[in-house]
Amino acid sequence: MSRTQSIRNASKRFGRGALFVLLLAAALGPLLALMLQAAQRSGSGLWMHYAATVLPTYLFNSTVLAVSVALLACSIGVACAWQIERYEFPGRRFLSWALLLPLAMPAYVAAYALTDFFQFSGPLQTALREAFAWRKGDYWFPELASMPGAIFVFGLTLFPYVFLLARGAFADRGTELFEAARTLGLSQTRAWWRAVMPVARPAIAGGALLVVMETLADFGTVSYFGVESFTTGIYRAWQNMGDLVAAAQLALALLSIVLLIIWVERRSRQRARYANGRARKSLRVRCLKRRYAWLRFAFCVTPLVLGFVLPCLLLLRLLIGDVEVAFTSRLLTWIVNSLWVGLLAALVAVVISMYLNAHARLNKHPFALTVERVLSFGYAVPGAVLAVAVLLPLAWLDNRFIELSKAAFNVNPGLLLTGSVFALVYASTLRFYGVASANIMASYARLPASLDDSARVLGVSHKETFRRVHWPLLKRGALAALLLVFIDSVKELPATLTLRPFNFDTLATMTYTLAKDERLAEAALPSLTMVLISLPAIWWLARAQEKQ
Repeated sequence: MSRTQSIRNASKRFGRGALFVLLLAAALGPLLALMLQAAQRSGSGLWMHYAATVLPTYLFNSTVLAVSVALLACSIGVACAWQIERYEFPGRRFLSWALLLPLAMPAYVAAYALTDFFQFSGPLQTALREAFAWRKGDYWFPELASMPGAIFVFGLTLFPYVFLLARGAFADRGTELFEAARTLGLSQTRAWWRAVMPVARPAIAGGALLVVMETLADFGTVSYFGVESFTTGIYRAWQNMGDLVAAAQLALALLSIVLLIIWVERRSRQRARYANGRARKSLRVRCLKRRYAWLRFAFCVTPLVLGFVLPCLLLLRLLIGDVEVAFTSRLLTWIVNSLWVGLLAALVAVVISMYLNAHARLNKHPFALTVERVLSFGYAVPGAVLAVAVLLPLAWLDNRFIELSKAAFNVNPGLLLTGSVFALVYASTLRFYGVASANIMASYARLPASLDDSARVLGVSHKETFRRVHWPLLKRGALAALLLVFIDSVKELPATLTLRPFNFDTLATMTYTLAKDERLAEAALPSLTMVLISLPAIWWLARAQEKQ
């Protein structure tokens, strides 16, 4: 090897190492800044006031909310997944993909629509009073804007996470093990608990963990329903009270709870593994009695109607009832802003994940895999926490750059990082990088190592191996990752609400702002637009699952 070639290879290795260090700093910098900020003493004493008054309420409400939503989502998701995989009944093929549609409905959008429908002045109670000549006080009706109402809304919009993973586990081994247990004389209930549940439990626990993280990260629903949680407390301390130290301390407390939940979940299934290797195709049981078949259909279609169809119809009713107000010229700006942020975050996340996974596979670079895992940790960080964590280092960099510019050129360049869309894209990339990583790592895991060995024997470089061998087989997974990160970024509310530049509104922020001001008719259009944007990704996800 010539001296020039050696120098070129050394420079490439140095460049890769510097890039890995930069990515690692981008992932850990916000969390380190959050810890440093939380370690400071709050000048207003707001943290001590919170600790003595509302902090126990935040902890209790967040815990009850997370546990209750996880139980409800698991009950709906597991039951529907078993009905879809085990039995043949009318509408099963439709429901097999339609039950994923609630993923396209943000929980806070469903909360606005269902509250308008079920409240005292809403169409349902109005119709009941007119039909039975009731007056106020003559009947009791549950209040949706409450903790039970928040649990109900979260469960109906988040159960597809559990349904998707549980159905995959049932399709792999569940039905075959159930049939084997039945031949040994076990009843249906005992066969399911002793043969199917142990195999499906890791997948169900993974889905429940996603539900818990999404619940703890939510801001729009709990804020609209008046539920005091950590996310509302963080936003109130920062935006209303102006105490960034107290907000950082609350954010760190919430992050500690999330990490504790992840640790407990992983420790509870130390030796459990996802079922791999698809079994023989088990024949589904056809319901001989039509009433049982239609009961199964009604059971599975109910969460779909309540979690997706009914909110969409209610939003359409609001939209049609006030077309002149809803169709505003500003809608196009909100759509462009949402698409711009979502697309940038998705592209950055997918490109980085592809780069790190390719180096970890082709160059056997251990540091690349470490950086990949650290970046994936961002999905466990709630949006409100990430907003505080991202703002701290970026604001420090902005201030230092302004000081240097004034000293050197007597020019104030302004807030280049926190005053632009950069902070928002940065936070969205960190928040949803784990979604891209999971899809791309799964796609790489399905590629046999013999492909790399064959390319190496033929003298093909790593770059050509990726371009000619890996990429054609990874395109579907990369596209799925791109769509999922894009949709999650479009729906993200707490980080967007906090980090957006001045006069920069998205569909999510405008939906929240209009609904908070009780302008639900105007909020209907951006809400429905978000749902429509999400539908292609949901369709692609359902199609990819059917082809597996």
